[in-house]
Amino acid sequence: MVSKVALLLTVLVCSQYMAQGVYVVSKAEWGGRGAKWTVGLGNYLSYAIIHHTAGSYCETRAQCNAVLQSVQSYHMDSLGWPDIGYNFLIGGDGNVYEGRGWNNMGAHAAEWNPYSIGISFLGNYNWDTLEPNMISAAKQLLQDAVNRGQLSSGYILYGHRQVSATECPGTHIWNEIRGWSHWSG
Repeated sequence: MVSKVALLLTVLVCSQYMAQGVYVVSKAEWGGRGAKWTVGLGNYLSYAIIHHTAGSYCETRAQCNAVLQSVQSYHMDSLGWPDIGYNFLIGGDGNVYEGRGWNNMGAHAAEWNPYSIGISFLGNYNWDTLEPNMISAAKQLLQDAVNRGQLSSGYILYGHRQVSATECPGTHIWNEIRGWSHWSG
């Protein structure tokens, strides 16, 4: 009887996970610190902004955990931000990692933060290249954002360089996202 109850609970948890969309590795799972404070972010946002961290690339969960901790330390300790700047980050392992997460305003694109979610790829995409699993993860995350009501169904996708004087998100990402639905030139 206990095993049947355990099986039923497992099925319910898995179906809940599937109904909620893409799996996001939580900040606790990658060893991140909690935010010092947060500012809420509305729903049905009009923009998603794509970035790169311009730092180290990672291919394994362990490598990505270390890179994420480094990015968070830079943002919090050097820049004085209350948390890592992006809502979500994507590693070379194809995992989506929680940054500030859903419904928390990021610090990724100055005046655009209240109106957008920020998604960053770990690495420097002036020379690193996107793998198919990373592209798939980003597209699934964007669709999940629409399904959850975080992004409006007619959202506009920008590369960071379109809203700020920067090379971000790097040439390889820039060339990729210009072919995605919702991208606006």
